[in-house]
Amino acid sequence: MAGDLAGKVALVTGGGRGLGRAIAIKLAAEGALVAINYAANREAAEATVATIAAAGGQAFAVQGKLAGEAEANALLAALDPELERRTGSTGIDILVNNIGGGEYARIVDIDEAFFDQAMTNNVRAAFFLTKALHGRIRDFGRVINLSSVGARLTDPGIITYTMAKAAVDAFTRVLAQDLGDRGITVNGVAPGFTAGETNAHVVDDPEAAKGVTGATALARFGQPEEIADVVYMLASPLGRWVTAQTIDASGGFRL
Repeated sequence: MAGDLAGKVALVTGGGRGLGRAIAIKLAAEGALVAINYAANREAAEATVATIAAAGGQAFAVQGKLAGEAEANALLAALDPELERRTGSTGIDILVNNIGGGEYARIVDIDEAFFDQAMTNNVRAAFFLTKALHGRIRDFGRVINLSSVGARLTDPGIITYTMAKAAVDAFTRVLAQDLGDRGITVNGVAPGFTAGETNAHVVDDPEAAKGVTGATALARFGQPEEIADVVYMLASPLGRWVTAQTIDASGGFRL
């Protein structure tokens, strides 16, 4: 498939559903071979692969629940033979650290397990996967981390999520300095409320939906494809002179 990303290899974590699915489909549509990582839902990942193949793109699913160093190395052990078979190399050009998420709770209700889960999903997993791939990301490649507008909010109900995404933003800046001499850009994308299964409980609740759209400058929910477009821009030649930035892609949520 022709496109700006023809000949590139991308890895999208959590690529079977939600934003990850939209990102994988967009990168493949622009010509990249996309490795779609999933933790447990193989059916969703394979459905994304099938959607990409039906449109003439290239993708494959690779299982691996990310957390720390051991899990990152296990994912690479599954990824490497697939890449070797398809490309003759284990190198990649684009890494999208997409997995994350978190639950609502105030500080007085948070125990260590809750805190650790938020940090593992949003920070630890991306950190150790990126470490494992550090030497395999080709020169002039791209690392794109999914952050959130939550990183700049002061809602006591999402304190651990805010802390975790703020850490992702710091990771993005420092990693950009670390990889910059190889021409590798490192950026973040910070969605606001985006329609889809993760936020269905808000989208489908008229009162909650009104609260979100009323606090959004563009007065609507975002769509996964709109986040994917921003990721694509950063992954493409258009993003060659942008690094160490976190792009707010929230439609102007809580300006």
